[in-house]
Amino acid sequence: MLIVADENIPLVDAFFAEFGEIRRLPGRQITRADVHDADVLLVRSVTKVDRDLLEGSAVRFVGTCTIGTDHLALDYFHQEGIQWSSAPGCNARGVVDYVLGSLLTLAEIEDANLNQRTYGVVGAGEVGGRLVNVLKGLGFNVLVCDPPRQAAEGGDYVSLEQIIERCDVISLHTPLDKSAENATWHLLDQQRLNQLKHGTWLINASRGPVIDNNALREVLTRREDLQAVLDVWEAEPQVDVELADLCVLATPHIAGYSLDGKQRGTAQIYQAFCDFLGQEAVIKLADLLPAPWLAKVELSADSDPAWALATVCRGVYDPRRDDADFRRSLVGTVQEQKLAFDALRKHYPVRREIEGLQVRIEGESQGLAQMVKALGAVRV
Repeated sequence: MLIVADENIPLVDAFFAEFGEIRRLPGRQITRADVHDADVLLVRSVTKVDRDLLEGSAVRFVGTCTIGTDHLALDYFHQEGIQWSSAPGCNARGVVDYVLGSLLTLAEIEDANLNQRTYGVVGAGEVGGRLVNVLKGLGFNVLVCDPPRQAAEGGDYVSLEQIIERCDVISLHTPLDKSAENATWHLLDQQRLNQLKHGTWLINASRGPVIDNNALREVLTRREDLQAVLDVWEAEPQVDVELADLCVLATPHIAGYSLDGKQRGTAQIYQAFCDFLGQEAVIKLADLLPAPWLAKVELSADSDPAWALATVCRGVYDPRRDDADFRRSLVGTVQEQKLAFDALRKHYPVRREIEGLQVRIEGESQGLAQMVKALGAVRV
């Protein structure tokens, strides 16, 4: 069996070596010739897997170690009997940690109290749903917009127009959808960007084209009251450098790049592949993950809650480092910048997740206990 895999997928050998030969390739450069004799194709979001790539090949299983599937031609898979699997929720916690770190940075810059802002989460799937739970657990006022879920389930959802009208912070977590019914391509267009409240914080860690990047650049140039955090870009790996300069934080599509999330994605695809083969999955992710560098934090019960929140979150992950690395890469020719974008992702440093961090509180503090619970940390 021949398995072609994106070279940036971790633990491929650990999970898949028993099945046959593994051929690792750069995800953006996988070609029709590369997969012609392959039985299995393992990718991430940078590889477009469609008829042009797979027609005439031996591929019968495609796994993407990502939440999103907009890069997969699912109708074609169904037509050709190609089995596939994604990894829903694998990096959701990493994105939540990214948003928390971004909020702390924005609050520090503007000397703002996070408790006094109204949060709008657009898209309540694996990522957005977890973010909503964390923000509400911290006692924040949160509004949620998700028209497909509202139509299917009902519930306490609001419209995008209400999010724009009422929220001081807007965090986008929608899939990229070009269909007429649930289109998210340029969901925030020129008109909606112009309607943002004074002082809005806008965070996009979903897909670049969910925001019209040209329109956002123009609006940010005119409105110094707005603050933007972008992890995704409309033409990535090419980045609008002028737009990046206007952002408070700019990063190269790494919001979900925690070690746990990336390895969890591989584990989920391994499980799906075992199901496809009709055999038991015997390799466990827990046996492969290394011990975290920061395993435990101790807080005094009289700690300032805002300080404690920042200390716990930033102790695990602070997006300002990624912002600094990214800005240093935005030099030279466009081609050099594109190569640097992918290099930052390929050589991304080890980063763990807040969830599961052990926190000890010396004494009793209901506020700190609530914070620890909301973050998904473990009180010990």
